[in-house]
Amino acid sequence: MTPFVGLFAVVLALSGEASAQRNATESWDPTARDFSSGGSSRGLPGGGAPTGPNATLDSLNKILSASQLSAVDRSMYLSIRAFQFSRLGREADSQRDIAEMGRVLPSDWQVVMSLAMPSLAGGGDRAAALRTLDSALARKPGDPSLMVAQAQVNMQIADFPRALGLLDSALANAKTEGERRGALFFRGHANFNLGNYAQAADDFGASLDGRPTFRSKIAPLLWRYAAQVRAKRDARATLAKEVGAESLNEWPGPIVRFLLGKGTAGELEVAAESDDAAKRTNGKCPAAFFIGMDAVRRGDKQKAREQFQLAQARCPTVSEMNWAAASELKRL
Repeated sequence: MTPFVGLFAVVLALSGEASAQRNATESWDPTARDFSSGGSSRGLPGGGAPTGPNATLDSLNKILSASQLSAVDRSMYLSIRAFQFSRLGREADSQRDIAEMGRVLPSDWQVVMSLAMPSLAGGGDRAAALRTLDSALARKPGDPSLMVAQAQVNMQIADFPRALGLLDSALANAKTEGERRGALFFRGHANFNLGNYAQAADDFGASLDGRPTFRSKIAPLLWRYAAQVRAKRDARATLAKEVGAESLNEWPGPIVRFLLGKGTAGELEVAAESDDAAKRTNGKCPAAFFIGMDAVRRGDKQKAREQFQLAQARCPTVSEMNWAAASELKRL
């Protein structure tokens, strides 16, 4: 996905540091839509992130007044302004921006919306994000991307039963392989947090279908490992079979190497702190979580508890690993 520099500044202003950390932590999650043709990205007027709701709205208005914005950029900024209008109780204005998104980017506006809302919700105003998504679904009923985004926001508030229902509907309405993979991947998370480990493992496994590269498979492979550990399946053997002779040098490969018994927890921690890609993506978060999952596999509850507590501290609250660590701590 094209790096929306201005978008990052606005999202950071609205949702705080947690959203930025979450985007970094999950940047190796391959379920996001690629908008490589989206055009250039622009910073905010004045070169900095605005402060306060009115300042943010003013900045968004100025950005959207520019005629040279690409269709993708304009749609993305409209989605952010729709969220901001909802926060301010201006629902008619919010719905007007959603309608404009459909005019500007007819085929993909809902995907843009689905990418923006979970991160914006990370600032704590999940209700505004859900209202905005409800308005979007009123314009495009049954859209899988929007329902997956709703499920993500519901999982941020630990409403996993609601998320599971949304993801079942998203999967039933999926028309493309990408929509199907996304719904399966996040349904795996809902099932994992509900303790439905066998179903979670199957969902993560099914979300591997059609992924062309090993790198695109790493996230579902790691999550399937975690679910299989809890379902008392031979998670290590399954992971080893999938990995084969693939190189594990590039992050998050060291996590896989550790889980296969080819490295120590200490070596993984060093990699998480020293590898450039790991440092950019908050690698210490998944390192702690999967060290905890390895401890579960070995039956070391004390080590697992310590690592899941560490994952909670390291992973922002909008991260799937934070949710899973919290759920696992309740079961230890």
